[in-house]
Amino acid sequence: MRILNTFLICIIFQLIYVDGFSQDPTALDSLKTIFWYKPFNQPDLELIYEIGSNEAEPDSVSKYSNLLLEEATNKADDKYIQRAHHLLGNVFRLKGDYEKALEYYFKSVNYAVKLDDKNASAMSNIEIGNVYSLNGNTENADIYYNRGIEILRESGNSKKALGGALFNAGDEYLRIGNLKRALEFTNEAEIIFHEVDYGLGEAYSLGNLGRINAKLGNDAEAEENLNSAIILLQGMEGHNAIADFLISLSDIYSERGNKEKAIQYASRSLVIAKKHGYKNYIADANLKLSEIYGKASDSAKSFRYYKDYITYSDSSNNVEAIREMANLRTDFEVSQKQAEVDLLSQQKRNQKIIVIAVIVALVLIILLAFGLYRRNNFIRRTNIIIEKEKNRSEHLLLNILPEETALELMETGKVQAKKFDAVSVLFTDFEGFTHFSESLSPEELVETVDFYFSQFDKIIEKFGLEKIKTVGDSYMCAAGVPFPMEDHARKIMLAAIEILDFVKHTKERDCKIDTCFEIRIGINSGPVIAGVVGSKKFAYDIWGDTVNIASRMESCSDIGKINISENTFKLVKDDFVFEDRGVLEVKNRGEMRMYFVKGIKEFEIREEASEVSH
Repeated sequence: MRILNTFLICIIFQLIYVDGFSQDPTALDSLKTIFWYKPFNQPDLELIYEIGSNEAEPDSVSKYSNLLLEEATNKADDKYIQRAHHLLGNVFRLKGDYEKALEYYFKSVNYAVKLDDKNASAMSNIEIGNVYSLNGNTENADIYYNRGIEILRESGNSKKALGGALFNAGDEYLRIGNLKRALEFTNEAEIIFHEVDYGLGEAYSLGNLGRINAKLGNDAEAEENLNSAIILLQGMEGHNAIADFLISLSDIYSERGNKEKAIQYASRSLVIAKKHGYKNYIADANLKLSEIYGKASDSAKSFRYYKDYITYSDSSNNVEAIREMANLRTDFEVSQKQAEVDLLSQQKRNQKIIVIAVIVALVLIILLAFGLYRRNNFIRRTNIIIEKEKNRSEHLLLNILPEETALELMETGKVQAKKFDAVSVLFTDFEGFTHFSESLSPEELVETVDFYFSQFDKIIEKFGLEKIKTVGDSYMCAAGVPFPMEDHARKIMLAAIEILDFVKHTKERDCKIDTCFEIRIGINSGPVIAGVVGSKKFAYDIWGDTVNIASRMESCSDIGKINISENTFKLVKDDFVFEDRGVLEVKNRGEMRMYFVKGIKEFEIREEASEVSH
């Protein structure tokens, strides 16, 4: 329960405070591109604030928040000074430094009062309540939640913000067991979120209403609430909350004695948590399954799931315990060494025990010599290991990144982003992947996806394309990076046709019906920016409007079809046969002309056959 509460505090309220700015990675990348290409002597405070508000990593938020605070202070702009303090409060809250978080939130409140900004004042008061809630200080959390709610009710500026405040207050009352107050606040929050069409808030409100009703014994209402929340979250890909709510449903059926339903919901939670790497939910799902099988007297399965629960829940605690023991041992050894030095000094000052001092000195010399010998051996072995690891790292880097990019990274420690004016980008997506992921075991699912993607790799290598990345069941590649390619559009079209043929033939001849996919493909051509992202786990990636449109082409395609934009069509219209789809509406892009690829023209087939014979 506290895990979900922390998640809601970190996500829902940030979205409300930013007032709806979409945390779309592409949009964020575009903002950063504008920021870094803008002259440094002309800082745009709103742009810096938007980037800081929508960064996911605390260190990145801290970087832009401190920059915003510095520039706003230089300009004496109290509005952005207040916003910078609020963002820094978010940073330290996410890092668990609640004292620092409160310091910045209180400064944010002071500036909001100075500016007479009711909405900002309310938000900061509610965030203070969030911090006290996370810290277990229910009394103070209640004070600041109610203060923020009162300000929002009086101002009437933002119903969405009021809904968020009511939700967090209700969540705190649920945590301390005041179910009546929890139900009151959460019901009002759900109504407000529904009125303002804020699906994420409505989903989490319904989820908490399910928990409250379950604790009140209203099982039917609880199940209805939680299922409604899961349906809403599936449309928004809120997988972590879905995993949590599925555990709550499992609790309900377990209490009713319906073992099969309880196992079904807990198993679904485990699959989702493993797929997305949510370790806390993996631990919770394993614990729930262990409890269910334990009640059913299935000791073998109960023990197996409990062992997995221990593995995921205690790993971080074990690391901390080992580190603490190491620190204690180091302190002890240092104190012991100091005692030996003091004793030796005392012996040297005492002429009556010269003989003992000489013996001690000889022993120390022998130990020192032995220590030096072992140290030299250790250094030699370490250097050999370092050299092997260096060679291994360079080899791995060459496998991960294009050779030119990898060499630049090894030589300079960074990679300069480059613009390519003529590139074609391809996206694929498997139809019905979510259905398959629920019906197959994790091992079977990974094996099946690997079977397809391995063949895709061979096809794009054959045509000289560059694989960019895979995200779940989506495969992305490009022609024209990292080296320019004159016939990039033609090559990527040929690769797309071969990928489509492979998927069709696999379904018709080679696969069992329940483990085969159907595919959609989308292609667009134009300029992109390419470079390396990450400081520890490097990845070669491309950005730009061309990439966004290619993704839209895939989502607008049909099963078993290749959908291309007008940009690509102009480059290859003489070499292939097309079906003009006309102008279609594209999400967030307006109207765009698209074409389905029907095949290769006759002369193209003869040309390809000639190339193969030579």
